[in-house]
Amino acid sequence: MDTAPVYLDHNATTPVAPEVAEAMWPYLTEHFGNPSSATPLGRTARDAVDAARERVAALVGARPDEITFTSGGTESNNLAVRGTAVLAATRFAVTSAVEHPATVQPLALLETDGWTVHRLPVDAESRVSPDEVPAGPIGLGTLILAQNETGAIQPVSGVAERVHAAGGVMHADAAQAVGKIPVAVDDLGVDLLSIAGHKLYAPKGVGALYARRGTAIRPVLVGAGQERGLRPGTENVAGIVGLGRAAELALGCLATEPARQRELREQLWRGLSAGIPGLRRVSPADGCLPNTLMVALPDRLGADLLDVTPGVAASTGSACHSGVHTPSDTLLAMGIDAGLALGALRLSLGRSTTAAQITAAAAAIVLTWRQG
Repeated sequence: MDTAPVYLDHNATTPVAPEVAEAMWPYLTEHFGNPSSATPLGRTARDAVDAARERVAALVGARPDEITFTSGGTESNNLAVRGTAVLAATRFAVTSAVEHPATVQPLALLETDGWTVHRLPVDAESRVSPDEVPAGPIGLGTLILAQNETGAIQPVSGVAERVHAAGGVMHADAAQAVGKIPVAVDDLGVDLLSIAGHKLYAPKGVGALYARRGTAIRPVLVGAGQERGLRPGTENVAGIVGLGRAAELALGCLATEPARQRELREQLWRGLSAGIPGLRRVSPADGCLPNTLMVALPDRLGADLLDVTPGVAASTGSACHSGVHTPSDTLLAMGIDAGLALGALRLSLGRSTTAAQITAAAAAIVLTWRQG
């Protein structure tokens, strides 16, 4: 009998797809060459990196030479924000009040260097309004494409249009979006876009940054000049191969998987809302990642409920420091009361999630709620 909990934490990380692990294995064993080496082993590694670059580019509608491999979403965000800031003519950045720390912290560094960072407010669904973008001049705009807690999809193209009109460069943190919904850099109108491998069934420790041809950007790290000088250091060949294979798989799933997960998400909401009086839906019903449902429990800490619900693996909307829970900054920015925000649960589905698992997870959460 399978006693593993129902995994509803795919926004935190995804399992490595079997096809991805299979593709990686030869580059962890016999194909161990350095891509910068002129040996046959080196050329084999270089060919594998180039093939992966083409697959990642195809997933987001980019050219292969616009893709730079990194160690993950955090490094990609740092390279995008800090690498363009040093060349910006205007030290004024526009962002939102609901960004991931991987963007918040690089922007905080810019503030210590004399930048002004304008944080756009969000509505009750955690979205910004492009109309709130200042007229300018602007050096940099950066916006999360799909909010990592609520799943709300931001109007990136509208913000990009205004940032460009004010003279700025536009970056999107697409770590949560790529692989879950169609993402096309031209449709978004962005100059830079971050990708995190472990969010789309590739291993941890690998990611990518899209940088449109002609975008002025400097490396954050310096070294031997790999990745066209933007990301020096010997490439993580096996991880890059894995990301390439994961991108290929994701592209093949986009025609059907979002609709399937959306249906399961709504099944989960129906099961929870029927069993828990006063349950609040935090995630928007529309314009949201199809796999993401954030809810808020009335008069109950989300972390406490999950601690005694062993049948479900999920996340909360709070942080815990030394045993003290603090509400999510995102939920507070949405105008949600701090007490209710502490009751938040983030439930995020994946490709392997089944209807039977959703039924079991909803029943387990409702049962724990009723037991107090």
